[in-house]
Amino acid sequence: MPFREALRLALATIMSAKLRSFFTLLGIIVSVGFLVTVVAIIQGMNGYVKTNLTDAMIGTNAFQVRRSPISLGLATDEEVRRYAMRPIISNDDAAAVERALPDAQAVAIQSGWPTPIANVTYRNNTLGNVFVFGVTPAYQVVQDYKFAAGQPLTETDVRGRRPVAVVGFDIADKLFASPETAVGSIIRVGGAEFTIKGVIAKKGKTLGQSFDAFVLAPLPTFEAIWGRRKTTVVSVKMRDPEMIPAAMDRAQEVMRIAHRLRPTEPDDFTVDKADALVTFWKNLTSLLFAVVPAVVGIGIVVGGIVIMNIMLMAVNERTHEIGIRKAVGARYKDIQRQFLVEAVLLSLMGGLLGVAAGWALAQMVAEFSPLPAKVTLWSVGVALALGAGTGILFGVYPASRAARLDPIAALRHE
Repeated sequence: MPFREALRLALATIMSAKLRSFFTLLGIIVSVGFLVTVVAIIQGMNGYVKTNLTDAMIGTNAFQVRRSPISLGLATDEEVRRYAMRPIISNDDAAAVERALPDAQAVAIQSGWPTPIANVTYRNNTLGNVFVFGVTPAYQVVQDYKFAAGQPLTETDVRGRRPVAVVGFDIADKLFASPETAVGSIIRVGGAEFTIKGVIAKKGKTLGQSFDAFVLAPLPTFEAIWGRRKTTVVSVKMRDPEMIPAAMDRAQEVMRIAHRLRPTEPDDFTVDKADALVTFWKNLTSLLFAVVPAVVGIGIVVGGIVIMNIMLMAVNERTHEIGIRKAVGARYKDIQRQFLVEAVLLSLMGGLLGVAAGWALAQMVAEFSPLPAKVTLWSVGVALALGAGTGILFGVYPASRAARLDPIAALRHE
């Protein structure tokens, strides 16, 4: 039997029992759809973490000198004690790093943990849960801030300990009619008054978290009001990403000299970049990729068993037909091919429907949630291969059973 004829017969059989065929494929549709959706979310998040999240938190082409490393996971008690014994990064450390990196675009100091969260009030309007940071002017360069109105903080503001501030777009948007109106106005941040000097252009949300509700104050002014933080961070921005590894090595060397560390002593600081965030996310997604195949595999096996049972029922129902085909000259391979093509076609259709369902669900996730989702060609290919493989694996036995039927017994079957 030619393959084209086997395909035509398989399509005719499937179309003659549409509802039964659909329920036969339901397990494969759900499993493949789940696979495509989860992989789309993971792939979308991978790209998102590498670009939006890391750049929003650290800055483009930047690294940091910190008291403790960047970590999104839980530190052990021993690690917490070890980090607590480290000295706080000082202004002298920042000056040493700046002298060692004359080719840096900017070297900034910013207040670290714990970050104050305060209410910002203007007349009778209040905006809550606003982060307050103490920074040096170069921090605005590290973060690539663009201004919607007004001017950035300057060295004069820092030296003069001026009560001025640069605010995120949310504050101007919710407390004032426009960014231009906000500039020059006096706001109360917690219990202190600040004059708004500039409004930073809107950055938007990352995973549903706004990056526009903050106040930047000159570091000495900040420390006079909220005190020195338990951590201080030196951020370094290079002009080119290829310059970062060498710059990090120089920063490490000058920090060891500044802290008078012997060659055998470990660093009492951390030179870190966004790789820590990316590494944490990769570890998390590797765990997800370990779990997803198990869940998908269970669904595929269940779907395959259903296909096998339905095909066995079809063999039983069409025994007389098989007997007639054998009586007119159909060979073992012809009957086997007919039923195997039908099983593979069924599962492949399930894979296609699953891909369509997964793609639609991924689009809904991207549209109606903060999670990004990106359907990739390789996940579609894997999904279709799973569908076809299921048909082959679970269709061999029913096809072989049909091909082994005795033609005389098959013709007598009612």
